Amino acid sequence: MKIPNKVRLNTTDQQLELGYASGEQFALPAEFLRVLSPSAEVQGHGKPILQTGKQSVRLTHIEAAGNYALKLVFDDGHDSGLYTWNYLYQLGCQQDQLWQTYLNQLQAAGQFRDPNQSVVKIML
Repeated sequence: MKIPNKVRLNTTDQQLELGYASGEQFALPAEFLRVLSPSAEVQGHGKPILQTGKQSVRLTHIEAAGNYALKLVFDDGHDSGLYTWNYLYQLGCQQDQLWQTYLNQLQAAGQFRDPNQSVVKIML
């Protein structure tokens, strides 16, 4: 298990910063963490549910969950799902690929990161 020796919520940049004894460091944006939440609400019991309109979401609080995970609280009310140390490390290592996959899924679904943007078709 990769356990960070540094965990910091950067409220200015809205990132969870993780540092490891190996020298590895990750800055995981709030939106990224929210759309990839390990919660059943997002993971859908094996069939993930695409999260849309989360571009402005903010992390308001983090707390330890035992010695194995963090509980993250977001300003949209989402606070379920425990981010295990292994899951956070995986998110950090695969951040670019996971983010691109998410963007591709949004595009394929005709959805947006911006909560104020939507597809409106006007029929004349």
